[in-house]
Order: sequence, then structure tokens, then C-alpha cells
Amino acid sequence: MTASILRKNTKAIVVGGKNGVNCVIIGGGRPVVIQTMWKDAIADEDLADGSILKRIKSLAELGAQMIRFAAPDIQQARVLGELASKTDVPVVADIHFDYKIALCALDYPISKLRINPGNIGSKERVRAVLEKAAAKGVPIRIGVNGGSLPLDLRAQVNSGALAVEEALVTAAERELAVFREARFENVCVSVKASSVAQTIAANRLLAERTDVPVHLGVTEAGPLIAGVARNAAALYTLLCEGIGDTIRASISGDMESEIIAAREIIGSVYERGVNAENNVNTGVRLISCPRCGRCGFDTHGFTAKWQNYLYSLKKNITVAVMGCAVNGPEEGKRADLGITGAGDKTLIFKKGVVVRTINKEDADEAFKAELDGL
Repeated sequence: MTASILRKNTKAIVVGGKNGVNCVIIGGGRPVVIQTMWKDAIADEDLADGSILKRIKSLAELGAQMIRFAAPDIQQARVLGELASKTDVPVVADIHFDYKIALCALDYPISKLRINPGNIGSKERVRAVLEKAAAKGVPIRIGVNGGSLPLDLRAQVNSGALAVEEALVTAAERELAVFREARFENVCVSVKASSVAQTIAANRLLAERTDVPVHLGVTEAGPLIAGVARNAAALYTLLCEGIGDTIRASISGDMESEIIAAREIIGSVYERGVNAENNVNTGVRLISCPRCGRCGFDTHGFTAKWQNYLYSLKKNITVAVMGCAVNGPEEGKRADLGITGAGDKTLIFKKGVVVRTINKEDADEAFKAELDGL
């Protein structure tokens, strides 16, 4: 029996949408939005050959609904602004320390700002950003994390007088109060820690105190294996409790891994029936054998080769990559399409029934043909 857990009812904000199309709605009971963050600095020459735009397109096809870029100085804010004018994928400018960088970014068609109350500056500077963002119709995320709390809250945490989760939420509430004073409601908020337990506790507390849409993530979650594990533990828990409107699976790895991890976390939640009727983050479900001594098929190599292509498809199917003919078709019998091997032969099966037996060198071509036919 599936669970029936409803998402917390939050306000909705609209991100992007040039000429009224390709917009992303965060909150309001809508499906959870997936985002990632660009891993490198960007410069004018990066735009010249179109490689960034090509990568952005492939990330969007894989499942990223918005992409955040660091803008550490005015020059990179300008480059980011030029980039935003060349893509329909919502571009988010991540601003720290200098509010003037945020003002510069708002001269361009960026889709969203992220600022941190621990380092962006005085209320007057925040209000200057809010006024311009309001005029441009650009939403803002208040991003609070344990490493950049306001000084007074940081001191209380360090002395043991205040729990990290309470400090995170207090910082967010202070900034939300400034936004309310300025009558700026086009806002979402995040409270992140590198600790799974603190991230869960902080977001539970935040959800009790506000109806502003919430972005989830574990900050500095670690390398691929540790990062996926920590994000899964925190985000799955919160999403199953109805908390969270958009997520990033922060990983010290490539953006593609972040997107796939986020998709799998969301998919696992929806398997439990959590708001499943509104889930648009569907697509290929890939299962694969971990491999053992009786392996007759290179599951690792085949999965690595096909993974990103499969996740970019808009097909609601399960694909199984199995290690041997003994268990392959049987273990993957519920898969719409599967592949395994025995000796010098490769077997392709559907719903557990072998439909093609071919030479290993023909495996990719045959697999693609069967995949296209689904």
C-alpha cells in the first residue's frame, strides 16, 4: 500500500518564462523542481564557441529545470547576463558579499537571484536589490547556510547557546521580515547545513513557521558516493513529510550526477504515492546489476555509456542492464527493455522474455533499435 503524504501548501513563485513560455513554477503544490549549479567560472570567451549553451541544453534534457551560476564580481555578472539572454533555460545568479553585483545582474534577463543574509550587507543594500528585482519581476532566494550565518547568530552557535537549526531559521526569518517590509513576496528560502540531521531539523522548523516555498539541499555534502548518500537521506526524509518545493543534490562531482541523483530521490518519494498525480519529473528508470564473478556482460561499461542518454529520454519506461543470463531476464522481468550476456552473445529482453540474441559487437546498435521501438 502506498503512502498518502501531501506536500505542505506553500505560495507559488514563477521563475523565468521569456514571452510567457518556459517558465518554472516553484511551490503552490506543483511538482518538485530540479536544479543544479554550474561548476566553473565563466568568461566572455566561453560564450563565443557556443559550448556553454550546448551543455546547458543537454543538462535541461537530462532534467535540470534551472541552473545556478556564481557571480563573484561585476564582470562575471555581465557575462552571466549575456548568457541568460541566449538561453530559455532559467538562469540563476548566485550573489555574495557585494549587493552591487546583484544590481548589475538585474540589468540582464536573469530568471532569479540568490543572496545570503549573512554576507550581503545592510538592510538598505538588501532593499536596493529588492526594489530593482521587483521592477524587473525577478524572484529571489534567501539562501542561509551554516558557514555564513550573521555574526551574532554564529557567536551564539559557537558558544553553545543556540542550536544550528534554530540559528539557520532565525537568519531566514530576519531576512523574510525585511522582504515583507519592502512588500516583496516573490521569494523562496533555503536553510542548509553539511549535517544531514541539522538540515532535516532546520527545514522541519522552517516549514512550521512560513508558507514561503522551500529549496532543499545539503551543503558541502561531499564527493559522489558520500554526497548522494547524504542528500538522499535528508531530501527523501523531508520530501516524504511534504517539505520542499525545489531541490539540488549538491555533489563534489559533475552536474549530470547532481541531476540524476535529484531525479532518483524524487522518483523514490513518488513511488510511495507522495503527490504522485502531480509528478512531471518522470522518464526512464534505470536499474543495473552490481556485477559479480559470474558476470557475462559488462554492466558497468554499458551503463556508463548509456546512462545520460537514457535519462534524457521522455519515455516512462524501465531499462535493466544485467550481468548474466542466469538471472538477468528473471531479475529484470518487469523491465520494459533489458540487456545481458552469456559467453560471446548478448541477449536483449522485454518483460523477462528474450527477444534478440546477438554478437557482443552488435549490442549497442540492437539495443538502440529496440529502445527506439518502445
